[in-house]
Formats: sequence, C-alpha cells, structure tokens
Amino acid sequence: MKAEKKKALKRESIIKAALQLFSVNGFHKTTIPDIAAKLQMSAGNVYNYFSSKDILAQEIIKYTSKALGEEIHKVNIMNVSAKEKIEKIVEIYFMMAKDRPEMIEYFLRVYLSNREVFHQGCEGMVCVSGFITEIMIFFDDSVSSGELRNQDFFSAFGLFMGYLGGMVFLNGEEVLPKPIEEYIHDISFNIYNALKA
Repeated sequence: MKAEKKKALKRESIIKAALQLFSVNGFHKTTIPDIAAKLQMSAGNVYNYFSSKDILAQEIIKYTSKALGEEIHKVNIMNVSAKEKIEKIVEIYFMMAKDRPEMIEYFLRVYLSNREVFHQGCEGMVCVSGFITEIMIFFDDSVSSGELRNQDFFSAFGLFMGYLGGMVFLNGEEVLPKPIEEYIHDISFNIYNALKA
C-alpha cells in the first residue's frame, strides 16, 4: 500500500508541475523534458506515469474539473437559496482564479484552445464531467425548487460560464479596476436575475 500511495503522490506532483507549465507557456511550447526538469526527474520517468503529453493533458483537465466539482458539491449540499448558491459558486470560481490561477488558465489556454488534444477519450464534456455534473445538479435543484426557470442546460450554462470566464479573462489581462473578489456580488446578482423564474 505504501508503494501505491507513493506512486499516486508522484503522479499528482507531475500533474501539478505540468499544469503550471502548460498554463504559463502553453501546451505546444511545453515539453515532457521541461516538466521533468521542473521536478528534477528524468523525462523517461515521467513517461512511466503518462505515456504521452496528450494523455497527461487529458489527466490534468480531469484533475482540475474534479477539484472545481468538489468545491461546487459543497455548495450543492448547503440548505440555502439558489441566489445564495450562485454567489458561492461565483466566489469559488473567482477565488480559484486569484489563488490558483493555473487551474482556470489551463482551462482557457489549453483545454479550449487545443481541442485536437482532447479527442480520444475526452470528447464533448467527458473530461470535465466532475465540474459539469455538479453544475447540472445545481440547475436541476434550483429549477425543481421553482427559483430558476426551466431552460436548456447549455443556454443556462453558457450564460453562467460566460460571465465567469469573461471576468476572469479581464482580470488576467489586468483590465479590471478593482480586485476580482470585489465583483462577486454584482456578477452573482446579474447571473441570478438572468436565470430566475
């Protein structure tokens, strides 16, 4: 069991190092030797854990999606209104963009920009299911309670993520005049008003 745990920790350290490098330098400019050098290990050893850079990229999007999904799950099980849940989800996303920018940058700069990498085994929403599932649960629960209007999932999801992605992009470009966390309430209010029943 000790060897298994050690292997899992090493695998996660490779994912985290690659996540940082891919987010900053982009997918195509980052090589397996770059990732290995950051970890002070051989490239061959990295290949023992991930057979290709594409496979590693797919595992990273699953990892980031799972991390975000776990945070949204905590919101989904709260006994609060849809309006309050929206504010908490916006806060999670914005604070992740502030405190762990590589997570959001990876999604925007690698996952959305290099769709050819995410074809086999990562089609559609498969590799982001950890996040998507929790957002679906949020919408289903909020529609069932009568707080949000019933509409096509992708229309609601596009509106929600459009707001969040747009603000994170503006923050990354250093266009926002205030820190991103100061926009949590206003953005949450706008999203709620656009989705409410």
